[in-house]
Amino acid sequence: MIRLFKHYVPHTLLLLGLIDFVMLLLASEAGWLLRIWQISGSASPDLARLPQSLTFAFTLQLAMVGVGVYGAEALQSLRFTAARLCVSVSLGILLISLLFFLVPTLAFWRSNLLYAMVFALGGLMIVRLLLAQKLGSDVFKRRVLILGAGPRAARVQALAKRDGAGFVIAGYVSMNDGPTAVPGAVNRGDIANLAAYVVAQGASEVVLALEERRNALPLQDLLRVKTTGVHVNDLSSFLERETGRVDLDSLNPSWLIFSDGFSAGRRFSSAGKRLFDLVASAVLLVLGTPLILITALLVKLESRGPAFFRQKRVGLYGQSFEIVKLRSMRQDAEVGGKAVWAQKDDPRVTRVGSIIRKLRIDEIPQAWSVLRGEMSFVGPRPERPQFVADLEARLPYYAERHMVKPGITGWAQINYPYGASIDDARQKLEYDLYYAKNYTPFLDIVILLQTIRVILWHEGAR
Repeated sequence: MIRLFKHYVPHTLLLLGLIDFVMLLLASEAGWLLRIWQISGSASPDLARLPQSLTFAFTLQLAMVGVGVYGAEALQSLRFTAARLCVSVSLGILLISLLFFLVPTLAFWRSNLLYAMVFALGGLMIVRLLLAQKLGSDVFKRRVLILGAGPRAARVQALAKRDGAGFVIAGYVSMNDGPTAVPGAVNRGDIANLAAYVVAQGASEVVLALEERRNALPLQDLLRVKTTGVHVNDLSSFLERETGRVDLDSLNPSWLIFSDGFSAGRRFSSAGKRLFDLVASAVLLVLGTPLILITALLVKLESRGPAFFRQKRVGLYGQSFEIVKLRSMRQDAEVGGKAVWAQKDDPRVTRVGSIIRKLRIDEIPQAWSVLRGEMSFVGPRPERPQFVADLEARLPYYAERHMVKPGITGWAQINYPYGASIDDARQKLEYDLYYAKNYTPFLDIVILLQTIRVILWHEGAR
């Protein structure tokens, strides 16, 4: 993993992204050269076209990120990748056409754009045919040695078996700190020099997965391993990096207090975030008003009751506020006002409601809450007071998610399906804590782009 602005990106995907960017630049130039050759019979490269080529490559790559071309599945299925490449390149061309309309000096000829699109699709698929299996192989993965052989070590073992895992396990060292859950672990007493053993296994990282750390930390061993140049990590930090969430099972308050995160230095970026919220929410409300009105009419025609509904939610620092949404359920969805989790294929959802929930149209009126400053575009989803009271009593650290402003979309929303139970809420809380701990404008941009994937492929809608 490579850390970019406090967010971890797999180095294989970063390498693939860089190769793709070069391929898109080449596709852009090839489109120019082909068209000029058709007109004049000769063609040569020209640096004067660099602004157009950079615009082409940058816009298409943003579309690829948004559609999900760089997800974990990207190195697993060529069919999956081909489908998303076609969608992303098509979407990218539409964005480029709009950009060229607004900034004519960056414009391509239409024939150039068509040729560049074809070259881009072909080149990107060739890159994946040649490199996908190699980039997903163990050669590009970090070798990690685990100190511990109990249930915590078994969790790392299960994580290493996931598709898209960025590491392989070089071995386990049993530290005699509890029951053994990983067979084949080498006993620490059988290793004369742990630092030399780590180097001999070719490990680039050691993860401390002890069941009992009190008076059991092998400080001398860890110091010697560290001085060999091998990275030493505790389990909570390792899981945060590899899963993109704060693991509640291994978490303790001291880790949250002393680990990197929750930086006061983000005050300046928060001001930028608020400026973005103001501009984007105003634009969305203006442009989205016709769609809101048409949808409201359809909601009224299908079922009795108001087209909009207001609902109390819990926001920043636990303060309550009201959100406005287009109604997607029957008016009698909650008898007596009792809060009920939404379920898969929920019978309370109307036919129009089913469509607008999948397309997230029902969320558009929440831009009013963003404009007022009660919400942001990106942040943890605000929950209802009844749910919050129950979840704070049952889930540790749940109140900490209210230390950042709630959002329309968020890190949990793009990484986990719609939550409808206490267990779902726990999983989403882990993502929310990761966002609160590692917030940067870069992470917000990633979330906004990945929200396109969620909307296009109807991920998590109920």
